[in-house]
Amino acid sequence: MNTVNEVVNTSFKSNEQLALNPASNSEAPSSAQIIGAEILVRALAEEGVEYVWGYPGGSVLYIYDEIHKQEKFEHILVRHEQGAVHAADGFARASGKVGVALVTSGPGVTNAVTGIATAYMDSVPLVVITGNVPSHMIGEDAFQECDTVGITRPIVKHNFLVKDVKDLAVTIKKAFHIAQTGRPGPVVIDIPKDISFHKAVYEYPKEIEMRSYNPVLRGHSGQIRKAIQLLLDAKRPYIYSGGGVILANAAPQLKEFAELLGYPVTNTLMGLGGFPGSNPQFVGMLGMHGTYEANMAMQNADVVIAIGARFDDRVIGNPQHYMSVPSKVIHVDIDPSVISKRVHADVPIVGNLKDVLTEMTAQIRSMGPIKNQSDVQIWWQQIKEWQKTDCLKYDRQSEIVKPQYVVEKLYELTGGDAFICSDVGQHQMWAAQFYKFNKPRRWINSGGLGTMGVGLPYAMGIKKAFPNEEVCTITGEGSIQMCSQELSTCLQYDTPIKIISLNNRYLGMVRQWQELSYSKRYSHSYMDSLPDFVKLAEAYGHIGMRIEKTADVEGALREALKLKKRTVFMDFQTDPTENVWPMVEAGKGITEMLLGGENDE
Repeated sequence: MNTVNEVVNTSFKSNEQLALNPASNSEAPSSAQIIGAEILVRALAEEGVEYVWGYPGGSVLYIYDEIHKQEKFEHILVRHEQGAVHAADGFARASGKVGVALVTSGPGVTNAVTGIATAYMDSVPLVVITGNVPSHMIGEDAFQECDTVGITRPIVKHNFLVKDVKDLAVTIKKAFHIAQTGRPGPVVIDIPKDISFHKAVYEYPKEIEMRSYNPVLRGHSGQIRKAIQLLLDAKRPYIYSGGGVILANAAPQLKEFAELLGYPVTNTLMGLGGFPGSNPQFVGMLGMHGTYEANMAMQNADVVIAIGARFDDRVIGNPQHYMSVPSKVIHVDIDPSVISKRVHADVPIVGNLKDVLTEMTAQIRSMGPIKNQSDVQIWWQQIKEWQKTDCLKYDRQSEIVKPQYVVEKLYELTGGDAFICSDVGQHQMWAAQFYKFNKPRRWINSGGLGTMGVGLPYAMGIKKAFPNEEVCTITGEGSIQMCSQELSTCLQYDTPIKIISLNNRYLGMVRQWQELSYSKRYSHSYMDSLPDFVKLAEAYGHIGMRIEKTADVEGALREALKLKKRTVFMDFQTDPTENVWPMVEAGKGITEMLLGGENDE
């Protein structure tokens, strides 16, 4: 991501100086001046902010006082600052709008760092407002002081330290503009306490231009022509799409493009839903836990077009292994820094995915019948042979609850139409493998950073954005305990969600790696002292269920889904020995997959 981490270098002025040098609107009477906290609140309202997730503290009390006075947006009091940023993040991922979080200085900021980094790695538009100690105390190791700009610099698209109240309004405008344009990302606005009570005339710009920030939107026409020629001459073409398709709202354009060509399509973990999961052209997710056919096709294609995807380590495994089979790569992305980062792009195209796909589709249509269809049919026959491996098979007769079965039943009972959040671990992969996502922004998870604990706050944020939709979190007994305090927030702010805990009494993904790569030395991966999750849910005012038999899975899910106005915690006692297959071990190539039978005795 191209970061522009700069501090707003404006000189600080005291109240007395402001009185001598009024704001740029010289005709405005001094009585029209308002404090910085009110400027912030008004600006958020002008940006159309509906919800702010936050937690108060000394440095932001003027801001909270102004929030108390207004009715333009709702503030949601979380139980931990990490939960605030994750909830804002979930809201942003599902709605496509900018999520907003508010935290105090010092530990408020440091508690928010994980949430900011999570959003940064997945390119999510956030504005995180942080309080700081008064300007004259910055750098003096004051109580609850930390270097917010320094701490967040590597994990934001941009950050600001506001040094003059007159700069506050325009800084907020810049923050929202940067967060949601180009490749999206989180922006931090650090507001010292004195700035929140100093006064200035309120002037909020309607539009903003930033000379140093102008993302390229339109792809180079010459490069697009080269890409089209490669695609139409290909014998084994492959469409590889990622989360960028969803961020750009380009799912309809991708579908039209892919169906016109008739080529096989794969999605990354973050790209699921960017192309309909039930479409016959979809060969499944690729990568470390991708399908056999998706990985084999990726390795053996002669032309790969990457659309909003990064060729990262979890997708192609060992890059030397991947590049050992010659192929031509077309790489389309709005961020030039990701192109040719790990795999050389023969045809790089920088631009907005929606615009590039629209232009490519129009040009292909204008060229008449596609001539490589006979070669493509042979390619499809090969893919269908790979599909016969049935790499996602599992024991469907088991009396012990299989986690895959729970996800399949959830898909069946929701008609594939729910918002599905996940935490990180085995359950995340099973959700990705067994829930077919036919719409974008329905699959909400932490891909880049792999943050445990996101599932519950994500669901809270999504439920606020879509109160009438079904929102389910697929989690594990390890992940859910990292932010379980937000069950309290769910009750207070009426966000009824469904929690599906695939409880195998292990840190499942850690245990799986220990089994395969560490000679079954299960060092600290077994959960020996778990709470009674039914009682925990009930203690927070919700409904709890414990499900121990396969025969009870469907009934429990049906009952929970009927309870539209209640949060329901379903504690499924799943098979502790179950692993996620296929699997590519670290350092291996994507065709060097373990399919699950290798360890059978």
